[in-house]
Amino acid sequence: MIEIAGTPLQLSDPRLWAALAAAALALALIRAAGRTARSVEPLARHLADLDGAVRALNDGQNQLYGGLTHVADAQAAAQARMSEAMERRLAEVTQGLGETLGRSAQRTAHSLGELQQRLQVIDKAQTRIEKLSGDVLGLQDILSNKQTRGAFGEIQLREIVTKALPPDAVSFQKTLSNGTRADCVIEMPHPPGPIVIDAKFPLEPYEALVNASTPSETNEARRQMRAALRSHIRAIAEKYVIEGETAEGALMFLPSEAVYAELHARFGEIVREGFEARVWIVSPTTCMATLHTLRAVLKDTRLRAEAHAIRRELGALHRDIERMMGRVGNLERHFTQAQRDVEEIRISADKASLRARRLEAVDFSDDAGAPEGEVRRIG
Repeated sequence: MIEIAGTPLQLSDPRLWAALAAAALALALIRAAGRTARSVEPLARHLADLDGAVRALNDGQNQLYGGLTHVADAQAAAQARMSEAMERRLAEVTQGLGETLGRSAQRTAHSLGELQQRLQVIDKAQTRIEKLSGDVLGLQDILSNKQTRGAFGEIQLREIVTKALPPDAVSFQKTLSNGTRADCVIEMPHPPGPIVIDAKFPLEPYEALVNASTPSETNEARRQMRAALRSHIRAIAEKYVIEGETAEGALMFLPSEAVYAELHARFGEIVREGFEARVWIVSPTTCMATLHTLRAVLKDTRLRAEAHAIRRELGALHRDIERMMGRVGNLERHFTQAQRDVEEIRISADKASLRARRLEAVDFSDDAGAPEGEVRRIG
């Protein structure tokens, strides 16, 4: 804003530019009038007044120029300050953005590292799952074949038996007198005699029962399973229970706890028929418990069988101790006699020493004043 003759005017105000134009026109007229009528005094005074106005106008113009210069300087300073503030703000924003991007990059790198570790764990788990799937498929192939399933049951039974019993109490694949070959025989003394364990089990009816989807299929599978179990129990009782050779009963080993639980839960009458036929059904857990009981019986039987030998050895040990005590008594008597002899020898030595000291005190030199045959004592 510019002040001219006390009136504030804006740069965009038309009056400012009209005044400037009028001043320029007046200056031109004054100069023209001066050239044409210098001799006229009134005109001179008028020109003098006009010159004063022109000077005033010139001063106003100078003030206007100064105001414009001041405004330009202020605008330049303001622009400089604004530019500096914008640059400073831009630097702050750039620095903040860089720090934010750096932290984001660190978090992203950390997250990627954790993700990579988790992917590695997932890969390992996937590898184990694939291996387990292969093992399950292999186990399924084993259980689908009767011979391999029997071998699998025998291997599991062998593992359990060898952990529970000593080697000399177990026989595997032993041929009995009737020509049958038993999977495992526990060599128990009579009574009860050797106990046979059979590791073969008809798994097909159980699989059919598990896979049954309708009531009719379930009933049919249960009927087949009952028939298979009865046939298997009867075969074990006929093959492995031999009077005078084996025990009065045998064990049927089930390699699966699930089959054992299903058998006792839904086929209780088959279990009771097994009891009547003296065929006891065992799972891996109950078989281990049974074998530990048989181990205790074997240990007790062997201790009783060796009891007479133990008593004989104890008698011989007692006689040896009595003989040693007699010899110790004799040695003690010898030591007592030797101590007595040593004391007597010490007494004799003391007496001999005393006599020697007395002999040392005797003077054997010639003495006229002494009667003949008298020994002169010294002292």
